[in-house]
Amino acid sequence: MGVSGSGKSTIGKLLSHHLGMPFFDGDDFHPQSNITKMSSGKPLNDVDRQGWLEVLNELAKSQLDKGGCVIVCSALKQRYRDVLSSAIKNEVKWVYLSGSFKQIFERLNKRPEHFMSSKLLQSQFDILEEPKNAIEIEIALTPKQIVEKVKEALNIKSEFGLFGLGVMGKSLSRNLARKGFHISIYNREIKGVEENIAVDFKNSYSELVSAKAFSSIKDFVESLQRPRKIMLMVNAGDITDMVIEDLIPFLSSGDVLIDGGNSNYLDTKQRYEYLKARDIQFIGVGVSGGEAGALKGPSIMPGGNKETYNLVKPYLEGIAAKDANNLPCCTYIGEEGSGHFVKMVHNGIEYVEMQLLAEVYTIFKAMGYNPDKIANILESWIPQANSYLLGITIDILRKKDGEVWLVNKIVDKAGNKGTGNWTTIATAQLGAPSTLIASALFARYTSFYKEERLQASISFNIKSTALDLEDADVLNAYQFARIINHFQGFKLISEAGKAYTWELKLNEIARIWTNGCIIKSDFMEGLISVLKDGDNILTHKTIIKQIQYMKPLINHVVSECVLMEVPVPCLSESVNFLNAYVTANSSANIIQAQRDYFGAHTYQRTDDSAGKFHHTNWK
Repeated sequence: MGVSGSGKSTIGKLLSHHLGMPFFDGDDFHPQSNITKMSSGKPLNDVDRQGWLEVLNELAKSQLDKGGCVIVCSALKQRYRDVLSSAIKNEVKWVYLSGSFKQIFERLNKRPEHFMSSKLLQSQFDILEEPKNAIEIEIALTPKQIVEKVKEALNIKSEFGLFGLGVMGKSLSRNLARKGFHISIYNREIKGVEENIAVDFKNSYSELVSAKAFSSIKDFVESLQRPRKIMLMVNAGDITDMVIEDLIPFLSSGDVLIDGGNSNYLDTKQRYEYLKARDIQFIGVGVSGGEAGALKGPSIMPGGNKETYNLVKPYLEGIAAKDANNLPCCTYIGEEGSGHFVKMVHNGIEYVEMQLLAEVYTIFKAMGYNPDKIANILESWIPQANSYLLGITIDILRKKDGEVWLVNKIVDKAGNKGTGNWTTIATAQLGAPSTLIASALFARYTSFYKEERLQASISFNIKSTALDLEDADVLNAYQFARIINHFQGFKLISEAGKAYTWELKLNEIARIWTNGCIIKSDFMEGLISVLKDGDNILTHKTIIKQIQYMKPLINHVVSECVLMEVPVPCLSESVNFLNAYVTANSSANIIQAQRDYFGAHTYQRTDDSAGKFHHTNWK
């Protein structure tokens, strides 16, 4: 509130942006009769204002149910303010912008298009009754200073909390702030070792100017609107459990914890039930895209109660990457630990995609190509096989350290953080043959035996021989294996949905993997429509044709690699898997007979249409 020219509209708009509330200018609600009267140089009387004030009061009441709003209005008399706050007096906060007649007169003269003439300013000062219980701000301050003082006086609580300022936590915090969300951030302190982490981080980035930084869990939690929404960005495992226990004493019924770390989905299921018993909501969220994705827009995979998800949906979808149709790469996955399960499988698919590119690199090295030439070939593949991982592999191969390609200086030991291991365990538990994920994982494990490999290379004297292959055949082999990889990954997700009664939408999962994540690719975009028809992409006519065309080519590539002692575990496993998958009558009858022989596990007969189980005394 304040007289015309005090800057109400400017400050109101800025404040509404900072608070995330809609803005309304009271002048826009004047009836035409009032505008005509003021335009003719006549001041409004109390009768003129009454209906206008009542309209603004109804507006305020309607917005209160939606979370509030910012309204600017002169409200010069106490009786005007009484009308404006009728029935909602305890929910109204008044901000009074005060200034001298001279200051405001000069301002008004710079606004020639406003229907309020500067000649009427004295009439406003004549009737002004300064409020007694308002936040009074001197208009000589800058708009930014005024807004900060108002926010400080209002003690506005943040709408979202971010706990943990590691690499991902920092990037997500900045992403949230850039999207206009009002956040609180927390990081622990260790006196003399790690101090002022949250405050220093806040002060390092302009987008965090309105963020609140804490090193006290109690103060952090109390700074948040209820129900509180807190995203945990801490290490998976015991640390996540310890953080949850540290938070529980300060939480209230209905508060929401969001685990954004790479947690095991089984742990997420347990935490979901544990917190549910304490009336605290829990969402397990997979976040893919690394540091850059977290800042610019990651792919987000949330799992938990659907109603709880709707409470945090605006924040998660607000910071997510956008797909080709400008929709957020974030969708509700399903109940319990489904979000973290899908993220885990994402990482399993990622393991294979990385391994396949490593095997392509191995093949081209065996063909005598240097990293620059390999990079050029991979770049030529982009129109047919574009993906994030293909792009970064090209960059990696071209990077030099002085005159030497950097990749040639990197020790060939590939680490892992556990998600590939979890995926391999899950595929075994669910009985889904995700053989490529296991092969990619075991290839990393094998790489770690560097010293033993050096000794074995001497002991066995098995050396790779130069390969003679067509570049195009290698591309087709690579594409073939990628199809099998994606088939196995989505099949694993489908089997988990059946086992845990999660209602998963595979085409939606493919959609949110088209941007912001490590496995985004043109092929993934094509899978959106394929997966609308079912969970088995190998039944789709287009993919069947691709497989039929590529199969002889990958057979040739893999067989040449085997003959020339070039290791290609995932390329060869993709061939082996499809050969087994398309075999109508396999050798599993021998295995089942063996099981019946030593363990009386029984078997079914091909000549028994009833499907009964039989046992034979084999001796």
